[in-house]
Amino acid sequence: MRNMVKKLLYFLNTEGMRYIIVGGCTTFVNLLVFTFLCKVLNVNVNISNIVSVIVAILFAYVTNKIFVFQSHCKSYKELYLEFSKFIGARLLTMIIEVGGVFFLYELIGQNEIVAKLETQVIVLIGNYIISKFLVFKGKGDE
Repeated sequence: MRNMVKKLLYFLNTEGMRYIIVGGCTTFVNLLVFTFLCKVLNVNVNISNIVSVIVAILFAYVTNKIFVFQSHCKSYKELYLEFSKFIGARLLTMIIEVGGVFFLYELIGQNEIVAKLETQVIVLIGNYIISKFLVFKGKGDE
């Protein structure tokens, strides 16, 4: 039993699992802000989507840097470059997300929350690949 607990704890502390957990939290932040803006404040779906993605990107940078890839920058310049790469990469996937939600909601007529969830799957996978091999390259444990 003790060995199983050790293996489980090791698995939960792998980079991939940390990314899934942090990615889930980022998705939750994204959906929470999106739903609050759409349903509570009655903000336009597309504007709500853009704002929720921006909030999620900022949340994702901090959590990925600290918890997933455990990145430590030695200078402000290195931090600026890392942050710039992260934002640039996330802007690319933001285009995919905003375009996907627009397509699925406005053109196909899906429910806005369903459209948002569907695009999250593609974005989550793309963001991990970009973060792992471009932004935090050489950092993390795998």
